[in-house]
Amino acid sequence: MPLALLALAIGAFGIGTTEFVIMGLLPEVAGDFGVSIPTAGYLVTGYALGVMFGAPLMTVLGTKISRKRMLMVLMGLFIVGNVLSAVAPVFGIMLLGRVVASLAHGAFFGIGSVVAADLVAPDKKAGAIAMMFTGLTVANVVGVPLGTLIGQSVGWRITFAVVALLGVVGLVGVAKLVPDTPKPEGVHLRHELAAFKNVQVLLAMAMTVLGFGGVFAAITYIAPMMTQVAGFADGSVTWLLVLFGLGMVGGNLVGGKFADRALMPMLYVSLGALALVLALFTLTAHDKILSAVTIALIGALGFATVPPLQKRVLDQAHGAPTLASAVNIGAFNLGNALAAWLGGLVIAAGLGYTAPNWVGAVLAAAALVLAFLSAALERRNGTRSTVVTSGAPTEQPAAVHH
Repeated sequence: MPLALLALAIGAFGIGTTEFVIMGLLPEVAGDFGVSIPTAGYLVTGYALGVMFGAPLMTVLGTKISRKRMLMVLMGLFIVGNVLSAVAPVFGIMLLGRVVASLAHGAFFGIGSVVAADLVAPDKKAGAIAMMFTGLTVANVVGVPLGTLIGQSVGWRITFAVVALLGVVGLVGVAKLVPDTPKPEGVHLRHELAAFKNVQVLLAMAMTVLGFGGVFAAITYIAPMMTQVAGFADGSVTWLLVLFGLGMVGGNLVGGKFADRALMPMLYVSLGALALVLALFTLTAHDKILSAVTIALIGALGFATVPPLQKRVLDQAHGAPTLASAVNIGAFNLGNALAAWLGGLVIAAGLGYTAPNWVGAVLAAAALVLAFLSAALERRNGTRSTVVTSGAPTEQPAAVHH
């Protein structure tokens, strides 16, 4: 794997850290600014919304420059946003910093996925994408717990200052290691937008929303579920989330490896197993050992879907994949928000803290159904194309071979 992937992974590590570390520092931030915890929660919501809307916006703005330069601009935004957060004199500036940092998130992973895939041979593309996303998964194992510890020990502002320094390292890495390939000729915004007319691109994004949403339906409410149902102490939630992060790291690497061999079968297995494990979590959540194992499995199976889904979008949007790739990153965040909302609804309805697991299982199963539908449509269209051309060679999307 090229060293340029290391630079992308470092950037991903910083982005993953800043996205999730705020959740462990909300009490400190709220106390410092004299706001309530729900008000401080806007720092999470604002970031998520920034990712959703920033992904297509920043990608469109970047269509006029090379992908390397755009990645550098995005890391610059990330640095500025975290510096603003670190020095914010009032809550409003802190929120602004979070939004500025979030604008880099979706476009960095979207453009970075395209760059990573272009750096390697066709049969290693999903593995290259997984390598970049390893930075995000490792952030949940190392960056978030360490950032939380620093914030609680010496102040949350130091945490965001350190994250800004990570951004500087990522920026230098991109500048030094990522090749400065020219902007693709003949690819304009209208070509990028045309990818969204492809039903296979839309189906892949829907699978992203539902599949990864299934993960967050359960994980969003992991703290009350583990303390109130499994009987863990409050302090145990941190290491349970580390287990989840370790599962994410393993699942991401395995998903990338096997997606390069058989993309759609990898999705069938990971989504089907995810739906089953989430359903079983309603039972295993009552036992400490079984719940810990289940949490790691959810992380592994959930992130095993990320490289194949991201590569599926790249394959189906071939020729103009950048915007579609970035929007698919926003789809992950849409799935997170949707699943968290649905999970809250079933808890509020009095169905208990394990009820969100059923929501997650249904969402993952729905994603599996879409995967089978996508493959069936692809086979039908491929057969129809063969009949129409009477054996003449025709250009087919790369994903037809998966």
